[in-house]
Amino acid sequence: MQFGQPRPRRRPSLTPMIDVVFLLLVFFMLAARFGHDTQILLRPAGMGAEWSGPPRLVQIGTDSLMLNGIATTLDTLPAALDPLMATPDDPIVLRAGTDVPLQRVVTVMDALTAAGKPALMLVE
Repeated sequence: MQFGQPRPRRRPSLTPMIDVVFLLLVFFMLAARFGHDTQILLRPAGMGAEWSGPPRLVQIGTDSLMLNGIATTLDTLPAALDPLMATPDDPIVLRAGTDVPLQRVVTVMDALTAAGKPALMLVE
């Protein structure tokens, strides 16, 4: 027994699904990082020209910084390296302790690079 005319089947609306997909697209576009990551240029140990001049070993500790066994600070390190270098391209050897955070090493490398000393070698 049927009263009136039969109703046609309802189709689900695609509008809410399209709205959700659009909102997800906008979210991921706004949350994405658009920029260049910084790069740290290092020379492999033992590669390149012969070593010339006095030793330039910077030992990086968690709370300390030593240049050829003499304690120094991050602010005075570039000035302390000047008499040991004939040219700014002379290599500087960096050695970090096993418990030193990577950010500490990067901070020292950034300070030396900003001071015009880009030739850095990282050793164990």
